[in-house]
Amino acid sequence: MTLESFRRLLLWVGLCAVAGSALALDRVTFEYGNSAGDADVNRYGGSLTWDWGVKWLETGIWFLGGYTETGLNYWESDPGSTGNDSLVDGHITGVMRWQRAPSTGIAPFLELGLGAHGHSESGIENKDFDIGFAFGSHLGGGLRFGENGRYELMYRFQHLSNASIGDKNPGINFHLFNLGYHF
Repeated sequence: MTLESFRRLLLWVGLCAVAGSALALDRVTFEYGNSAGDADVNRYGGSLTWDWGVKWLETGIWFLGGYTETGLNYWESDPGSTGNDSLVDGHITGVMRWQRAPSTGIAPFLELGLGAHGHSESGIENKDFDIGFAFGSHLGGGLRFGENGRYELMYRFQHLSNASIGDKNPGINFHLFNLGYHF
Protein backbone atom coordinates (compact mmCIF):
# COMPACT_ATOMS: atom_id res chain seq x y z
CA MET A 1 0.00 0.00 0.00
CA THR A 2 1.47 3.33 -1.01
CA LEU A 3 1.58 6.19 1.47
CA GLU A 4 -0.91 8.17 -0.63
CA SER A 5 -3.36 5.23 -0.76
CA PHE A 6 -3.04 4.78 2.99
CA ARG A 7 -3.76 8.47 3.57
CA ARG A 8 -6.86 8.28 1.36
CA LEU A 9 -8.07 5.22 3.24
CA LEU A 10 -7.55 6.91 6.62
CA LEU A 11 -9.39 10.00 5.38
CA TRP A 12 -12.33 7.86 4.21
CA VAL A 13 -12.46 5.96 7.52
CA GLY A 14 -12.34 9.24 9.48
CA LEU A 15 -15.15 10.70 7.38
CA CYS A 16 -17.17 7.53 7.99
CA ALA A 17 -16.74 7.90 11.74
CA VAL A 18 -17.92 11.52 11.65
CA ALA A 19 -20.82 10.67 9.33
CA GLY A 20 -21.78 7.75 11.55
CA SER A 21 -22.43 9.94 14.54
CA ALA A 22 -24.12 12.64 12.42
CA LEU A 23 -26.43 10.34 10.43
CA ALA A 24 -27.56 8.08 13.30
CA LEU A 25 -25.68 5.08 11.93
CA ASP A 26 -25.31 2.10 14.21
CA ARG A 27 -21.63 1.23 13.84
CA VAL A 28 -18.33 1.98 12.14
CA THR A 29 -15.98 -0.94 11.51
CA PHE A 30 -12.29 -1.12 10.59
CA GLU A 31 -11.08 -4.23 8.79
CA TYR A 32 -7.91 -6.11 7.88
CA GLY A 33 -7.78 -9.34 5.94
CA ASN A 34 -5.77 -11.67 3.78
CA SER A 35 -6.88 -13.91 0.97
CA ALA A 36 -7.16 -17.65 1.50
CA GLY A 37 -6.10 -20.22 -1.06
CA ASP A 38 -4.02 -19.62 -4.17
CA ALA A 39 -3.82 -15.81 -3.99
CA ASP A 40 -1.85 -13.52 -1.69
CA VAL A 41 -3.94 -10.35 -1.40
CA ASN A 42 -4.03 -8.04 1.62
CA ARG A 43 -7.20 -6.08 2.29
CA TYR A 44 -7.75 -2.92 4.39
CA GLY A 45 -10.94 -0.96 4.82
CA GLY A 46 -13.94 0.12 6.75
CA SER A 47 -17.71 0.01 6.77
CA LEU A 48 -20.80 1.69 8.15
CA THR A 49 -23.88 -0.19 9.34
CA TRP A 50 -27.54 0.58 9.86
CA ASP A 51 -29.36 -1.72 12.29
CA TRP A 52 -32.81 -2.89 11.11
CA GLY A 53 -34.22 -2.47 14.63
CA VAL A 54 -35.91 -5.90 14.68
CA LYS A 55 -35.74 -8.81 17.09
CA TRP A 56 -36.98 -12.08 15.64
CA LEU A 57 -37.03 -15.47 17.39
CA GLU A 58 -36.38 -14.02 20.84
CA THR A 59 -35.47 -16.67 23.38
CA GLY A 60 -34.51 -15.11 26.68
CA ILE A 61 -31.50 -12.88 26.03
CA TRP A 62 -30.87 -14.23 22.48
CA PHE A 63 -32.48 -12.99 19.27
CA LEU A 64 -32.11 -12.83 15.50
CA GLY A 65 -31.50 -9.32 14.16
CA GLY A 66 -30.13 -7.77 11.03
CA TYR A 67 -28.38 -4.79 9.54
CA THR A 68 -27.25 -3.27 6.26
CA GLU A 69 -23.54 -2.69 5.78
CA THR A 70 -21.84 -0.49 3.22
CA GLY A 71 -18.09 -0.35 2.95
CA LEU A 72 -14.96 0.46 1.02
CA ASN A 73 -11.79 -1.65 0.94
CA TYR A 74 -8.35 -1.37 -0.61
CA TRP A 75 -6.70 -4.58 -1.87
CA GLU A 76 -2.98 -4.90 -2.55
CA SER A 77 -0.79 -7.65 -3.94
CA ASP A 78 1.93 -8.33 -6.50
CA PRO A 79 0.91 -7.58 -10.11
CA GLY A 80 0.97 -11.24 -11.14
CA SER A 81 -0.44 -12.25 -14.53
CA THR A 82 -3.18 -9.57 -14.47
CA GLY A 83 -0.70 -6.70 -14.15
CA ASN A 84 -2.80 -5.17 -11.34
CA ASP A 85 -1.28 -4.86 -7.88
CA SER A 86 -4.23 -3.07 -6.26
CA LEU A 87 -7.91 -2.34 -6.53
CA VAL A 88 -10.69 -0.65 -4.59
CA ASP A 89 -13.78 -2.65 -3.63
CA GLY A 90 -17.08 -1.10 -2.57
CA HIS A 91 -19.99 -3.13 -1.27
CA ILE A 92 -23.48 -3.15 0.18
CA THR A 93 -24.47 -6.21 2.20
CA GLY A 94 -27.50 -7.44 4.11
CA VAL A 95 -26.57 -9.34 7.27
CA MET A 96 -28.57 -11.58 9.61
CA ARG A 97 -27.10 -11.91 13.12
CA TRP A 98 -27.96 -14.39 15.90
CA GLN A 99 -26.87 -12.54 19.01
CA ARG A 100 -27.01 -12.22 22.74
CA ALA A 101 -28.38 -8.92 24.06
CA PRO A 102 -25.39 -6.53 24.35
CA SER A 103 -26.54 -5.21 27.73
CA THR A 104 -25.62 -8.57 29.31
CA GLY A 105 -21.84 -7.96 29.43
CA ILE A 106 -19.85 -9.94 26.89
CA ALA A 107 -22.28 -10.77 24.07
CA PRO A 108 -21.26 -13.39 21.48
CA PHE A 109 -22.84 -13.53 18.01
CA LEU A 110 -22.85 -15.44 14.73
CA GLU A 111 -23.78 -13.87 11.40
CA LEU A 112 -24.40 -14.59 7.74
CA GLY A 113 -24.27 -11.92 5.00
CA LEU A 114 -24.92 -11.62 1.27
CA GLY A 115 -24.24 -8.56 -0.87
CA ALA A 116 -23.01 -6.93 -4.06
CA HIS A 117 -19.46 -5.69 -4.70
CA GLY A 118 -18.03 -3.36 -7.32
CA HIS A 119 -14.30 -3.33 -8.11
CA SER A 120 -12.16 -0.59 -9.66
CA GLU A 121 -10.25 -3.27 -11.62
CA SER A 122 -11.34 -6.60 -13.09
CA GLY A 123 -8.42 -8.49 -11.57
CA ILE A 124 -5.55 -8.53 -9.10
CA GLU A 125 -2.41 -10.65 -8.88
CA ASN A 126 -3.24 -13.88 -10.81
CA LYS A 127 -7.02 -13.54 -10.35
CA ASP A 128 -8.75 -12.35 -13.53
CA PHE A 129 -12.39 -11.83 -12.49
CA ASP A 130 -13.32 -10.78 -16.07
CA ILE A 131 -15.73 -8.11 -14.80
CA GLY A 132 -15.61 -5.52 -12.00
CA PHE A 133 -18.63 -6.97 -10.15
CA ALA A 134 -19.00 -9.79 -7.63
CA PHE A 135 -21.45 -11.25 -5.18
CA GLY A 136 -20.08 -11.57 -1.66
CA SER A 137 -21.15 -13.98 1.05
CA HIS A 138 -19.68 -14.32 4.51
CA LEU A 139 -20.00 -16.31 7.70
CA GLY A 140 -18.70 -14.66 10.84
CA GLY A 141 -18.65 -14.62 14.58
CA GLY A 142 -17.46 -12.42 17.37
CA LEU A 143 -18.05 -10.62 20.63
CA ARG A 144 -19.58 -7.31 21.68
CA PHE A 145 -18.26 -5.94 24.96
CA GLY A 146 -17.87 -2.78 27.00
CA GLU A 147 -20.64 -0.50 28.25
CA ASN A 148 -23.85 -1.54 26.41
CA GLY A 149 -21.79 -3.59 23.93
CA ARG A 150 -20.16 -0.49 22.47
CA TYR A 151 -17.09 -2.39 21.13
CA GLU A 152 -16.97 -5.37 18.82
CA LEU A 153 -14.34 -7.88 17.66
CA MET A 154 -15.24 -10.16 14.79
CA TYR A 155 -13.80 -12.76 12.40
CA ARG A 156 -15.36 -13.37 8.97
CA PHE A 157 -14.70 -15.86 6.20
CA GLN A 158 -15.82 -14.24 2.96
CA HIS A 159 -16.22 -15.59 -0.58
CA LEU A 160 -16.48 -13.29 -3.60
CA SER A 161 -17.57 -14.55 -7.02
CA ASN A 162 -19.23 -13.14 -10.14
CA ALA A 163 -21.53 -16.21 -10.29
CA SER A 164 -20.38 -16.85 -13.88
CA ILE A 165 -21.88 -13.59 -15.16
CA GLY A 166 -18.51 -13.02 -16.85
CA ASP A 167 -16.56 -15.47 -19.00
CA LYS A 168 -14.19 -16.18 -16.10
CA ASN A 169 -15.12 -16.80 -12.49
CA PRO A 170 -12.10 -17.70 -10.34
CA GLY A 171 -13.56 -16.25 -7.13
CA ILE A 172 -11.50 -15.23 -4.13
CA ASN A 173 -11.79 -15.97 -0.39
CA PHE A 174 -10.72 -13.82 2.55
CA HIS A 175 -10.03 -14.24 6.26
CA LEU A 176 -11.14 -10.90 7.76
CA PHE A 177 -10.70 -9.37 11.20
CA ASN A 178 -12.89 -6.44 12.25
CA LEU A 179 -12.88 -3.96 15.09
CA GLY A 180 -16.17 -2.09 15.47
CA TYR A 181 -17.55 0.79 17.48
CA HIS A 182 -21.30 1.15 18.11
CA PHE A 183 -22.70 4.69 18.46
